[in-house]
Amino acid sequence: MISEKQFQKELELIIENAIREDVGTGDYSSLACIPATATGKAKLLVKEDGIIAGVTFAKMIFNYVDPDLQIETFIEDGTAVKKGDVVFHVSGSSQSILKSERVILNSMQRMSAIATKTADYVRLLQGTNTKILDTRKTTPGFRACEKWAVKIGGGENHRFALYDMVMLKDNHNDFAGGITLAIAKTKSYLKENKLNLKIIVEARNLEEIKEILANDGVYRILIDNFDFEDTKKAVNLIGDKCLTESSGNINEKTIRSYAECGVNYISSGALTHSVCNMDLSLKAI
Repeated sequence: MISEKQFQKELELIIENAIREDVGTGDYSSLACIPATATGKAKLLVKEDGIIAGVTFAKMIFNYVDPDLQIETFIEDGTAVKKGDVVFHVSGSSQSILKSERVILNSMQRMSAIATKTADYVRLLQGTNTKILDTRKTTPGFRACEKWAVKIGGGENHRFALYDMVMLKDNHNDFAGGITLAIAKTKSYLKENKLNLKIIVEARNLEEIKEILANDGVYRILIDNFDFEDTKKAVNLIGDKCLTESSGNINEKTIRSYAECGVNYISSGALTHSVCNMDLSLKAI
């Protein structure tokens, strides 16, 4: 996984680009009718039930726009909220509050939706030893926040990007000439380039599981698009030789059954690519 320093840099880049995109050469609506010296106060209002996420990120955005803005927090990230709750107050320059508003709301609405969905999946897995993972199926340019939201919701992060873990999927294996060749080439490449990266290999059937197990150095096997019966067989074949991960069209109705097959992890792109933003608003008070 990426370092905390790298992660913070990603967040800074997201904020910088979001403000550039939204404000550009100026917030002329505010500049035209609100004096530069005007001050005000606003509240972050929850308009539907869920898990709140992005409070800490909102503070980062406010600080980027105007370090003099003051935030009074009432509800922290990861807390269950209901309609009518107030998460924080922000006070200071009215122009700065308005300049921050849309980026704050866009970020927190999406992050809260992801945290809420993740928390739902975590509840469905209670009593099993299986953990829920996100994927790289994220919004371009917003990945760090979406993966942060998964953690806030109680899930775990898969690899952050292509550079912090090796995942040999079906196309890699086919283009490399087969699973065994793909693994051998990868291990050689990592050694030559002094890269200490974990290797995950995808399997499409039980025969590929057996082939993967004939090779050393595999950290986790991705049991992709298997039914329940074959997933159980795969888990039994693998035993404690490496970790296991199920993926492929797993949803709220099937996730518990896959967990009961004994896999260590279930990865779900739906955590980040299939959520409806949580309704929040920033209102003057």
